[in-house]
Parts: sequence; C-alpha cells; structure tokens
Amino acid sequence: MNYKLKQFILKPMDLLYKLNPELELKLMFWLKLGEILDLKNPKTFNEKLQWIKLNYKNPLMPKLVDKYTVRNFVEEKGLKRILNELYWEGFNANHIPFEELPEKYVIKVTHGSGFNIIVTDKSSIDKQKIIKQLDEWLKTNFIPSYGEWFYGVEKPRIIIEKYLTGYETGDPVDYKLFCFEGIPKYIRIEMLTPKGLEQTFYDLNWDKKDYTSGYYLGPSVKKPKNLDEMIEIATKLSHGFPHVRVDLLNENGKITFGEMTFTNGAGFNKIKPREFDLELGSYLNIEKIKTNY
Repeated sequence: MNYKLKQFILKPMDLLYKLNPELELKLMFWLKLGEILDLKNPKTFNEKLQWIKLNYKNPLMPKLVDKYTVRNFVEEKGLKRILNELYWEGFNANHIPFEELPEKYVIKVTHGSGFNIIVTDKSSIDKQKIIKQLDEWLKTNFIPSYGEWFYGVEKPRIIIEKYLTGYETGDPVDYKLFCFEGIPKYIRIEMLTPKGLEQTFYDLNWDKKDYTSGYYLGPSVKKPKNLDEMIEIATKLSHGFPHVRVDLLNENGKITFGEMTFTNGAGFNKIKPREFDLELGSYLNIEKIKTNY
C-alpha cells in the first residue's frame, strides 16, 4: 500500500492513540491479527511487544533505530569492521554530491522502513526526482498508531552507503537474529522471489523450522560458514536489552551490519504456528523489565 494512503487511512487511529494508547493498540491488534490483546497477562511474543511499546522506555532506543546514529553504538561495541562504507550523510538532499558518488550506491532516509533508493547506474538517474522523493520522506512521520514511539525522535537525515551485490542478485544474505537478554534464539532468513517475500526460520544449530511470520515459507538455505561469528556479533549488540532483532548481511563471508529492531513487525506479524508465538513470548521477560524500569 502507498505510504501516504496508509497514513491517511490511519489518521483516526493516530488520534485515538494520542487519547488512549492502550485502547488504540488493542483495537489495532484485533484489526491486524483478529485477536484480543491481553496487556495484563501477555503471553505471546506479539502481545509482549505491545506491552513493550507502552512500558519500556529505554532512552537508547531512539538512537539505535536510527540508521545513522546506531553506527556510533556499533563502533563503541568494537565492531566498526561490520559497518557498511558510508559515502555521505546530511539533512538536505540538495547537498548530495551526485557527481562524486560511485557507479552504484544506496540512498536511505534514517528514520523509517522502506525509505531506500538503489542506484545501479548513476548516469541514468533523475537527480531532481530523487531529491523530491527524499524531501518527501524526510518530512514523513513514522505512523503514530503503531506505537513505536522511538522512531523519528532523532532528526531524520539522508545517508548514502556502499552498494552490496545482494541487492541485485536477490541472494539470501539478510540474516535477522532474534535476541533475548543478549542471547540469540532464532535466525530468520529473508529473500525476494517471484512469489513475494519469503522467510525461513532456523535455530542456532541451523535446523530449519516450519515457522512463518506473515510471509511465505521459503526454501532451505545452506548454513553460512561464519554463523558463529554472526551469533557472537548479535550477542554483543543485544546485550542489556530484553529483546532486539539484530539484522546482519552476509555476502561471501563478509558480514555487514543492517539495523536493530526492538518491536519486530510492530508486534502485528501473523506468527504461525501459535506455539512459536508463545515460545518467543516465553523468552521476553517483562517481569524483569517491571523490576528494572
């Protein structure tokens, strides 16, 4: 769905969220998943993610979900080597040095999902069209009714990074590690196919699971040779958080940091089977959050 259209449709929900966040999330949960949201005694992963949005206010989160400011955190963890090469960053699209950029690159706006432009032939780009699109994205607020208060707190900016060949080939290079209190539990592989987005879940022993979270179940993928290194990286980055999904790109053995996500799918992904939703929920210890925050 077009992002502007989505924003327009959700305007009434945005208003309700401002007036009564708990009621609005309960309504959104029912509309999205067809389930009654239990915030007093949440059990599933999705239920607990809704509770997290309302009750867990870690001041680090806004910096870690921003695609630029998170780079400092990764570097502080001693993981500068996994940061993608940064060609340019700034707040004004008119200042982008297009002529100085390489043949291929990726432009991103740092405060949302899907605000990306992939350039594979810089001689064929429409600079004014790109500038107009980026200006539009910079003015776009993350949808309030989803309850993810931490997006857009940092001033949105534009970053331009090195192009990775996986963008073009569609290879399964995107590894999303679901971590709980610094311990990775599952890895989700994503790839774009003619059917659409396909996902495959693996445990840390690389045993494939017939689990899905809102998308098609994908084919089996060969275990990466440096899986242990990815697990070690995710452990370092997720330490100190009740839950965070650490996304890593792994291309021909070269690991590159993607992003950190605290509320996977905003807590609205249809996780199947329900037993898996409950299992993931069992790892998210909100009682510990109540004690510490």
